Amino acid sequence: MATCSTLNCCFNPLQNPIKTLPSKQDSIIFFFKNKNKNKGFSSSSFSTSSKSKFVLISNKKLPSSRIFCKTISTDTTVNTTNYEFTDGVSEIELRLYLKGREVEDSRDVFVEADGTSLIIKLKSSGLVTTLLETNHLYDKIKPAETIWYIDEDQLVINLKKYDPELKWPDIMETWESLTVGVVPILKGSSLYIVGESTEINQKVAKELAVGLGYTPLNTSELLEAYGKQSIDSWVIAEGGDSVAEAEGVILESLSSHVRAVVATLGGQHGAASKDDKWRHLYSGFTIWLSQSDTDDEDSAKEEARLQIKDGSKAYTNADVVVKLGGWDPNLSQTVAQACLSAIKRLILSDKKLPGKKSLYIRLGCRGDWPNIKPPGWDPSSGAVPQQT
Repeated sequence: MATCSTLNCCFNPLQNPIKTLPSKQDSIIFFFKNKNKNKGFSSSSFSTSSKSKFVLISNKKLPSSRIFCKTISTDTTVNTTNYEFTDGVSEIELRLYLKGREVEDSRDVFVEADGTSLIIKLKSSGLVTTLLETNHLYDKIKPAETIWYIDEDQLVINLKKYDPELKWPDIMETWESLTVGVVPILKGSSLYIVGESTEINQKVAKELAVGLGYTPLNTSELLEAYGKQSIDSWVIAEGGDSVAEAEGVILESLSSHVRAVVATLGGQHGAASKDDKWRHLYSGFTIWLSQSDTDDEDSAKEEARLQIKDGSKAYTNADVVVKLGGWDPNLSQTVAQACLSAIKRLILSDKKLPGKKSLYIRLGCRGDWPNIKPPGWDPSSGAVPQQT
């Protein structure tokens, strides 16, 4: 198994640990070649005005079957930089160790901040070094209020938060920072992983459960334990609809659970592939892992938009869509990171969503998501109780 370690961070709420930061972190791209299709793998995120937030895992063709990290830079020198990070009430502070580099003039320091991007460069002894360059700050900042100064052997950058209520676990959005930062904003809400492949659902769900410290649940295992036979045998003996019906019953029993990541069955015999089986899936945040046949990221985005617009697949009911251009189990954490990034953006766009999920559960998961009806509403007749 090949691994690409780009950032080692230790999170301690009582300290400001010194960390190692690679410059231009966002330019690291993960690729793999699918055994059946010459497709690569990279991750990026975007938002749309439609009902869901998306994270796209796009396709790139590769000449060989391998996993590698590629760092791209046009700077004369790119060095690893140690830094300290402090999360304040309304601002964050980043301290970069200059390691003996002399700053003769303020013009030798270049700091550019914009939204979720930050570039920090330093000119020393005639060489320009990129200390940090990323398009993936943990959240948005107010770039006009960015200030910096030199404090002995440290370059100190103060950034004003766009959302002062949000806690930043680290300066950038990484697997480590997301697993720490997403837990409090979920407020106990469970995650449901749906999609065409049971294997992919299970692998990604396991990564998410371990990262978040949630309970991992697997409807395939629960069904096989209940039916005392494999899913394939069940489908042959009683048909796919019987399996979907049984999984729907299991999802009903799991709908009151909190802090769980549930991997659901893939394929047409899975409950998530049926529109009438989503009543209890709405109790948590649903993530659709959608496999794509497109050859580039823009095409994958367009494919997702068209699928949402068409609505012919029940999976389009999901809160989040993640597009996969091929699959390699060794990169399941990369997919899980994309899932957390999308969930974070979704919740930050409407911080009442976790509370709304909780209300939906308390009212009995009646299928009226997202327009929750008053208590006493009858889902069979659609009648709303009259006020007296």
